[in-house]
Amino acid sequence: MAETPLTRDTLWCRNYRPAPHAPVRLVCFPHAGGSASFYMPVASALSPDVDVLAVQYPGRQDRHREPCVNDIATLAEQVHDALRGWLDRPVLFFGHSMGALVAFEVARRMERDGDGPARLFASGRRAPSRYRDENVHQRDDDGIVAELHDMAGTDSRVLGDEEMLRMVLPAIRADYRAVETYRSEPGASVRCPITVMVGDDDPKTSLDEARDWSRHTIGGFEMKEFSGGHFYLSDRAPEVIGILREYARPVSAG
Repeated sequence: MAETPLTRDTLWCRNYRPAPHAPVRLVCFPHAGGSASFYMPVASALSPDVDVLAVQYPGRQDRHREPCVNDIATLAEQVHDALRGWLDRPVLFFGHSMGALVAFEVARRMERDGDGPARLFASGRRAPSRYRDENVHQRDDDGIVAELHDMAGTDSRVLGDEEMLRMVLPAIRADYRAVETYRSEPGASVRCPITVMVGDDDPKTSLDEARDWSRHTIGGFEMKEFSGGHFYLSDRAPEVIGILREYARPVSAG
């Protein structure tokens, strides 16, 4: 039976451009320091054919007064619970950077329940089993801001507004701690196919590290390379959205 809106979690899940008649739903997971609104253009581009749902983590925007979650497993458990009311149609997962790990862990939990996404898009993130010794979350505020400038993933208006920056830094630090201390379970995998998207000049993810996502699925695997760095998807948005639309069609038909 389809869920009714009254059962749906709208604190965690933002449906910016509702597409009630769309046969498939795309759930989007933000990067470290990111928010649900990052995916508003995706929702606008894919509606009304795909219903786009963007996850809003605690500690940012209208949830800035809530405690941040600094552990991927805990965050995945909470998102998994929040998504229960949104499973009235097939779902695809898209996660960028930290969001790819959260999406992977949520997918694993859904599959344990007997459900699961039809496909996982893992963008701008090395495979769950590939680790680097990173400590951005241990830096002082200036060090974190420098990292944000290098990655170019934070709105320039935020970086230039000291008051706004102070507001978002705790969430950014918590996100970096979550992703830098994450360790996947040995042999962790999903049943759904995985499509990896990666920039060919991403300092955070080499092509080899991205390719190792193939070890984390018993479904199909493919990798799509784009020119660009960690936030290649901002410059290549039409191509990325085109790929998402292409893969949504067979799920809709199925």
